[in-house]
Amino acid sequence: MMKIYTYQGCSTCKNAVKWLKQHSIAHQEIAIRETPPSLAELKAALAAKEGDLRSLFNVSGQDYRAKNLKDKLPGMSTEEALSLLASNGNLVKRPFAIDSPKQRFLVGFKEPEWQACLL
Repeated sequence: MMKIYTYQGCSTCKNAVKWLKQHSIAHQEIAIRETPPSLAELKAALAAKEGDLRSLFNVSGQDYRAKNLKDKLPGMSTEEALSLLASNGNLVKRPFAIDSPKQRFLVGFKEPEWQACLL
């Protein structure tokens, strides 16, 4: 079953969940702030994103700006960056959807991308 990490106040997350329901795709919704994706899930998503660390970060979020990650991220190791994401769900780009058994990983909600991956 697909896990989808969401934030209650995020309209993009709401649209993604609505889309999943419209297409009868079984999923488990998880509050990203309270329960961020695990290190293993983040590593798998990073591999699917061909090592693009920045694509996993919520670059428009307050925590990202407050931590000055725009400047710090390029100098961080992959392990440091992933540990930071795993410890702070506010930093993770959302929605963050993962179906490990089927090797499907989606970050953010772009309907054509989700359609190509899930239908």
